[in-house]
Amino acid sequence: MARPLRVEYPGAHYHVMSRSIRKEKIYKTPPDREKFLSYLDKATKLFSISIHTYCLMDTHYHLLVETPYANLGPAMQWINVSYAMFFNRRLGRHGHLFQGRYKAILIEADAYLKHLSRYIHLNPVRAKMVTRPGEYHWSSYCAYIGKKHAPEFLVTDKLLKQFGHRRKEAFQNYRNFVENAYDTEIEDPSLQPVEGFLLGTGDFVNWVKANFLADKEDDKEIPQLKKLKPRATVDSIIQHVAKEFDCNADSITVKGRKRNKAREVAIYVAKNTTGISCSRLGQHFGEISGAAISTMSKRIEKEKEQNKELNRLIEKIKTNI
Repeated sequence: MARPLRVEYPGAHYHVMSRSIRKEKIYKTPPDREKFLSYLDKATKLFSISIHTYCLMDTHYHLLVETPYANLGPAMQWINVSYAMFFNRRLGRHGHLFQGRYKAILIEADAYLKHLSRYIHLNPVRAKMVTRPGEYHWSSYCAYIGKKHAPEFLVTDKLLKQFGHRRKEAFQNYRNFVENAYDTEIEDPSLQPVEGFLLGTGDFVNWVKANFLADKEDDKEIPQLKKLKPRATVDSIIQHVAKEFDCNADSITVKGRKRNKAREVAIYVAKNTTGISCSRLGQHFGEISGAAISTMSKRIEKEKEQNKELNRLIEKIKTNI
């Protein structure tokens, strides 16, 4: 069974969701929900995590979690195991309560924290459990609009500061942010992550890849890893092609004579290994159009099918980069 890819580092933010097995209700009574919240409270003290948003649904829960000490795994395991043991003891129940592996999406907080908080707070409305988010007792929403005091474990300042310097102003602005949209179709931001794992701008995704995935060995049980590991850069491809063709890198990047084989090979390899769009690749090769990139690449693709030496050379370059 495939294992989810986990990246943990100090200061990371996650959208965490954990579901019950067989869609079983994980809270039978209000005291069950209170008990679960008490475990969240204990977890913030034991593991020094910060919880920015929560919502307890019937068969699953959502959290927005920050980990100053890169310890999401131990914290989530403790929360789920502790509550499951309590729940089983109370009901004389046996076996697992939660699905084996919680879902954790690593997010770029500056870009997505407030949007995910809105989506999470609107879960009870979308499920038709209430008509307005402020009517639902088992989420952090009421604390964000000043309707009730925030529990000790809930950190609201980071989000509210995005909505105003004065607390009353922030409460109202956040309420408007959520409730002016709750009757419209709001797409779950966490449905857009890269390989189901990373949610952020291109710069954030590339930073995570370079700092936490580049040196990881491929693991067949984690298929996401191979897809997310950093790809070759255009500059490295140009350098390897220049070496193989014994030419200057400038002769590859600057527009000049026609049928420049080294240039065409570099373009072909870059198009097929970097994941960069043709229009963006054109900027690396003398500001040519994306159509020109595509045309040259197709020409080499066709030629290497008939030229074994060219095919061998291209495969060698791919291996080296």
